[in-house]
Amino acid sequence: MLYMLGALRIDTWPFNVKDVQQTGATDYAIKPVVGAEQPLEFVGEGANEFTLEGSLWPSERGGAAALGGLELLTQMRVSGRPQYLMRGDGRPFGWYSILSVGAKSSYLGPDGVGKQVGVTINLRRAPKPSAQSFFSLMMRLIG
Repeated sequence: MLYMLGALRIDTWPFNVKDVQQTGATDYAIKPVVGAEQPLEFVGEGANEFTLEGSLWPSERGGAAALGGLELLTQMRVSGRPQYLMRGDGRPFGWYSILSVGAKSSYLGPDGVGKQVGVTINLRRAPKPSAQSFFSLMMRLIG
């Protein structure tokens, strides 16, 4: 396993990721002053984002299972619920909201399904869900 995002297992097959970008930010309030460098006041942590990019090969690796992972990812995004992100070595990254999912199909077959589907997942760190929401999410993973 490369990553686990909620109920979606991202591995080398059928749903894979080849590039990961992680960005963290810090927020500052800029204090205007006359005739000097403007001092910055630390106001907290800013946006922490992850971008996962990969490819699916539905006609060669996984078929419906590969496209099923993309459908699951879309359902998780539409739900608006934060998803827990963990790397394959067990490192937890915490809760992330799925901001967007992009899919680009190439080399379309006669059924209109691409032989290669490039996938981009944009995530932003989110507060952990309430106890009730957390229980609901865990029940979906188990059941």
